Amino acid sequence: MARYTGFFIVAVPIDRLRQSLIEILESCNLDIIYNTGDSLMAREIPGQVSIPKLVTAEVLIEKNTANDSEVRMNFVIKNEELPLQTNNHCRQMFELVSRSIMKNNNWRLLESMAL
Repeated sequence: MARYTGFFIVAVPIDRLRQSLIEILESCNLDIIYNTGDSLMAREIPGQVSIPKLVTAEVLIEKNTANDSEVRMNFVIKNEELPLQTNNHCRQMFELVSRSIMKNNNWRLLESMAL
């Protein structure tokens, strides 16, 4: 199973964060399947890659440490594919979502780390 994790701290009011995340995930060809106050889950839309390569994205919003000016998000991008190559589909999707978060105009990126 391929699995990539990262976190971001962004300067944005928490009430605007979720809608922006939904827009980012959808722009990356991911369909929201689960949405609560502090987490989102999205799945890649079938049709472009084989079933084992379909990516799931999980985002956890750390509401307990959030304040009016910054919020921390942890996210995981994973699929059932064995990561036999460094440039696998899951990694490509991870990088796409990461770039989209970093370049989003709805907030200011304060810190990020991708593993």
